[in-house]
Amino acid sequence: MAGPSVVEVRRSDRRRRMVSARREGDTVIVFIPGWMSESEERRWVDEMVRRLERSEARRRSPARTGNEALQRRSIELARRYLDGEAEPTTVRWVAPMRTRWASCTPADGTIRVSERLRDAPGWVVDYVLVHELAHLLAPGHDDYFWSLVRRYPRTERAMGYLEGLSAAAGLGLVGTDGDEPPAEAPTADDVEGAAASG
Repeated sequence: MAGPSVVEVRRSDRRRRMVSARREGDTVIVFIPGWMSESEERRWVDEMVRRLERSEARRRSPARTGNEALQRRSIELARRYLDGEAEPTTVRWVAPMRTRWASCTPADGTIRVSERLRDAPGWVVDYVLVHELAHLLAPGHDDYFWSLVRRYPRTERAMGYLEGLSAAAGLGLVGTDGDEPPAEAPTADDVEGAAASG
């Protein structure tokens, strides 16, 4: 996070014990019971902001620190989800792309990831990397390609996140490299079967 969070406290007489917090944009909303004293409120607000920021930091990708970290993460993901068969020559952050989140050139093994994703949750960056790594094994967007991508368990969730991010920012970006999954994409069961047998 760039700076300290703006904090809003919401009291509720219906809330008996539990204190919770969530982020809405740049604001952290802390929900507390109505009976809580001002000193308890201050203590709990500080604690909940710390917990939320720690949680957000854990979810961020370690790959966001630089190209070497991005390359290392790609190799780790290729081993975990693609049997180590996808071997990129370079993986690097690039200036924001106009029409995509990332791109891959299978001929020379290069992968480029848009700087727009530096602050995305780690699991979203991981999906983008798996997607581009799969292009090293299957350059098009056929069923085999999608069976590789869907070995990554958060594929659907990450695709939804990217669609929402694109819509919220008015970017009009579709998918990772301008693609859409086939209308009859393999189901999770098909992918698990393919991963287990392949």
